[in-house]
Amino acid sequence: MTTRPPSFLAGTRLVLARELQAWFDGAIATVALVAALLAVLASFMNEFFVRGRLDMAPFFERLPLVLVLFVPALAMRLWAEDRKLKTFELWMTLPLTPLQITLGKYAAALLVYGVFLLGTLPIPILLFSLGSPDPGPIVAGYLGAALLGALFLALGQLLSGLTADQIVAFLATALACAFLVATGEPRVVAALDGLAPPLAAGTRLAEWISALPRFEAFARGSVSLAGLLYFGGLAAVALAANAASVARNRA
Repeated sequence: MTTRPPSFLAGTRLVLARELQAWFDGAIATVALVAALLAVLASFMNEFFVRGRLDMAPFFERLPLVLVLFVPALAMRLWAEDRKLKTFELWMTLPLTPLQITLGKYAAALLVYGVFLLGTLPIPILLFSLGSPDPGPIVAGYLGAALLGALFLALGQLLSGLTADQIVAFLATALACAFLVATGEPRVVAALDGLAPPLAAGTRLAEWISALPRFEAFARGSVSLAGLLYFGGLAAVALAANAASVARNRA
């Protein structure tokens, strides 16, 4: 009697469960989570006592810089570790589609990132215990943080699939994330525009490519369809490219 392959959702859940177990069997996820949380919480508390304002603007201002290092530390193992440990070939022999494996790994990484976001909830709890901050920018900011992290994880998973070296995967992802953040930074935009004013390269990069202006809009409380499509669309393209790469390797 032949065994039927699992359904799409069941197969994806199997990969998700296996990946979550692998995340917390080692120390990388825990160390990265603790380090990132300490960095953002300490930075916010320092800025809070200096400014004395009941808002999360300092947290959201610094979050992209933290994610440029934190997310690559999460994403670097998604495929590179499998290639190093020779478990990539095992994945290829299972009755699962490349998309199931890709989405299962991605969902596990998203859940770990969700733990990080949950770990920052003492900040809004503190603010609401001290007064009545505007909840709109806080909720929208967290939505933007979730979308920005999801995009960075998708890019990191794609790049991790191209190498067996986790350090190379980390550096490549960090550079890609830093590019998406730096190209929206006003000083970088001004410098690039100044190199060739007629081209306005800095402004074009910020408007067309950079993730930072879209994230900052969320942090101000502005949730737009364009922003949702930007983050969701780029993440979907990266995941589709990752699944296609896995399919080519299987073939």
